[in-house]
Amino acid sequence: MTAKFLAGRPLTQDEEAEIQRMIASDPDAPEASEAEMAEARSFAEVFPDLAASIDREIARRGRGRPPVEAPKVAVTIRIEPEVLQRFQAQGRDWRSRMTEALRKAAGL
Repeated sequence: MTAKFLAGRPLTQDEEAEIQRMIASDPDAPEASEAEMAEARSFAEVFPDLAASIDREIARRGRGRPPVEAPKVAVTIRIEPEVLQRFQAQGRDWRSRMTEALRKAAGL
């Protein structure tokens, strides 16, 4: 599915009208009224135990990783397709093998 309406620019009047027509045509998801929105409650308020377990899981996943002494740096480089294909054909950890080849070439 392609993005027809991008968030990076304002909608034209025709696009806004099309969106409103799509909203109105969906009987399973009617637009919420102002009264319904005023009565809306947060997920955590409606499902406090589930929200707490989700928060605990998010916190748990963030722990356990020691800080990296020399973190890797994200860069963008242009590589000939044949070179990239050769590394990728060797398996999932092609990035590690490419790093090792660069380290050898740099004399590290």
